[in-house]
Amino acid sequence: MSLSTGRILPVLTALCLLAPAVPASAATTGHAGPGSWSTAWSAAHHHPVPGNEWDGPNWSVPGFADQSVRQVVRVSAAGSLIRIRLSNRYGGQPLRLTGATIGRPTSGAEVRPGTLRPVTFDLRRSTTVPVGAETTSDPVLLPVRALEAVTVTLYFAGPAAPATFHQDGLTNTYRAEGDHRFDHRAAAFAGETSQSWYHLAGVDVAGSPRTGGTVVTFGDSQTDGYGSTPGANNRYPDQLAERLVATGRPLAVANAGIGGNKLLADSPCYGERGVTRFRRDALGLAGVRVAVVLMGINDIGGGGWPDFGCGASPVVTAGQLIDGHRALIRAARAQGVTIIGVTMPPMKHADNYDTPANERVRDEVNRWIRTGGEYDAVVDLDRVLADPADPDALRPAYDEGDHLHLNDTGATAAAAAVAAQIR
Repeated sequence: MSLSTGRILPVLTALCLLAPAVPASAATTGHAGPGSWSTAWSAAHHHPVPGNEWDGPNWSVPGFADQSVRQVVRVSAAGSLIRIRLSNRYGGQPLRLTGATIGRPTSGAEVRPGTLRPVTFDLRRSTTVPVGAETTSDPVLLPVRALEAVTVTLYFAGPAAPATFHQDGLTNTYRAEGDHRFDHRAAAFAGETSQSWYHLAGVDVAGSPRTGGTVVTFGDSQTDGYGSTPGANNRYPDQLAERLVATGRPLAVANAGIGGNKLLADSPCYGERGVTRFRRDALGLAGVRVAVVLMGINDIGGGGWPDFGCGASPVVTAGQLIDGHRALIRAARAQGVTIIGVTMPPMKHADNYDTPANERVRDEVNRWIRTGGEYDAVVDLDRVLADPADPDALRPAYDEGDHLHLNDTGATAAAAAVAAQIR
């Protein structure tokens, strides 16, 4: 028996939809090979917070009611199958999703006609995500190439508030009144944008022999991409993905950075402490093989600040931070994941961060990362990014302007240094 081309696609789609969804907690990790699921894009979520003058407005506190949310993300690896992960980890009630679609964008909120596919969950178009949980969709037949963008549209018929989200998306998210899941046009989404991600926790790919697992970059705003050009995919993890593709290394890259995050202290604004969320946001991703850790600068720089509503900032010692790093190393080793330590970049002249006491802590932790021999490999960003004329300061060409964060050029240098340690 033979099938015409017009009949093959519906049959394959049906077969894909019959494949069971695999929860993120049950995803293959540490031993991914060709054809396995790999996380090709991710966002580490945190509590909903009101918008502010630094980060701009967001929709996390009011959430969504009879609204469609359209999010465009770039996947870092190829696959013939794709699935999405949704989170209600910080919701106040069960999250009722009426339905979702995925397709290929053209520009902005517009989707290429003919590419929109329904996304199902246990073969149903709607799903309910319990408070504190995530869910994974069924596989969708939508072949993607490495570094290609996909558009995910979520529709919430009833109230869905507050929204678990990631504040510093540096990418336009679009909102429209009513159900526009299958509307490929951008007109309905005109005028309502935010630069945060909502409920979308990850995009996984499978079915390509060219994709053999995931590198997850774990950290704070320096990983999250603050200082890079919005909408340009110039964060250091983005540029790391580009380098791996260009050099033929078949690994996806996932970003688990949260701006303002600390290794040792929780924050209602900037996420759970790194030692807590590492198992979920890094080791819990599909196909993770390598974890790259750049953390601690906010524990140091924020130590002793009063609580402005985002949690206490205790003063930390180098020994406490080293113990935190050791906890991450133990967790990664237990799962068979290679873990790479990254020294903290210079912070001289950065407001509130640059004090003699803080510099001593940073130097001591960096010395341990560099020479302690406990990480599987080390990326010495402290030296890579330093100003040759003043090694405690960022090289001016890499400085976003606040003497702490990297611009696009600095992110390029960081990506090159990390890529050199990934085998």
